[in-house]
Amino acid sequence: MTNPLKAAFRFLTRPATIGIVGGAGVLVGVFGFVGFHTALEKTTTTEFCVSCHSMADNNFEEYKQTVHYKNPSGVRAGCPDCHVPKGGLELYQAKLLAAKDVWSEIAGTIDTREKFNSERLRMAKTVWATMKANDSAQCRSCHSYDAMDFEHQRPKAVKMRQAAKDGGTCIDCHKGIAHELPDMSSGYKSIYASLTSGAKDNQSAKVLYALASANLYAEKPADDAAKGDGNIMPLTQVTVLEKDGDWIKVGIDGWMQEGMERALVKEMGRRLFLAVMSADMVKGIEVQETQKDADTGLNWTEGRLTAWAKIDTFTSDRNGITSYGDEMYIAACGTCHSAPLPGHFLANQWAGVMKDMKTNTTLSAEEYRFLLSYLQLNAKDMPKDSPDA
Repeated sequence: MTNPLKAAFRFLTRPATIGIVGGAGVLVGVFGFVGFHTALEKTTTTEFCVSCHSMADNNFEEYKQTVHYKNPSGVRAGCPDCHVPKGGLELYQAKLLAAKDVWSEIAGTIDTREKFNSERLRMAKTVWATMKANDSAQCRSCHSYDAMDFEHQRPKAVKMRQAAKDGGTCIDCHKGIAHELPDMSSGYKSIYASLTSGAKDNQSAKVLYALASANLYAEKPADDAAKGDGNIMPLTQVTVLEKDGDWIKVGIDGWMQEGMERALVKEMGRRLFLAVMSADMVKGIEVQETQKDADTGLNWTEGRLTAWAKIDTFTSDRNGITSYGDEMYIAACGTCHSAPLPGHFLANQWAGVMKDMKTNTTLSAEEYRFLLSYLQLNAKDMPKDSPDA
């Protein structure tokens, strides 16, 4: 009786069979290779990108209003020119990652204008991070520092020439040039909402941080409509001494300059305000020691202010306020240019820098105070045990 396995082996090892199977394999490989690259080319076009209505109805219409779509020279940059690497492993990686975009379209993640706008900041951050990481490779496929005639650029653009020397990249300054800028405040405002909603966690905390400026009282008032005896500044760290319902008695440690005792600051010689007080409130400060600043010759007194405040003014979430400050800083100061690290300036220098740039932001007065405190706490000359350091 013939062994079927031996018969099959003899058949498969015949020269004719090997030739047929090998030829078929080559044909499958060729057709597969050609088909794959054809699909790659077809899906790397503006027409394919806008075949999804979420792109056609939103990004594409915005893009058509920009110089990248229509300009005097007639040169047009399409979707793949800015969003798809030109080749190599980066191209294949981008195509694999694009699968999540297809899924989002199927799932309806951004299938309405409202949904699209709610996700706009997240999507923009993803693209900006990619462009930052690859040194704006897509931009530089058309634009080259070496080819730029700086003498014929607008004065504002010429000033940015320094960016090339300092290692800056295109996306640091050129956000929102092909699509509408997202609401940059939405990120940090959502974090703030989470921080305020978590105020109930303050009940068991011994150390809290002020979320915003608020009234301070020398004695616990009958209600929060009473006029305060002072004000606490954002990000001020307090020690909880006593609790009474919605009120807490706190201790605030800081320094006072001789002749300006109504202002309590974080460190001697730094204009980082923790609290401002009435003359009567100053009298209740527990004085600890007096030192002379070697640089200025001014006398400084260290002390503890004890006061009452509403508990919902504070948060115990140190990581949360750090994220809030980070997000606000990038949103307010990282859209038109690359934002320097907070440690780039001294605490007192940040006060001047922020004053000069204040009119260029849309921050509210309270947000401005918070951001200034955040930057000063993380300044070059500040100890690294501050709330955000």
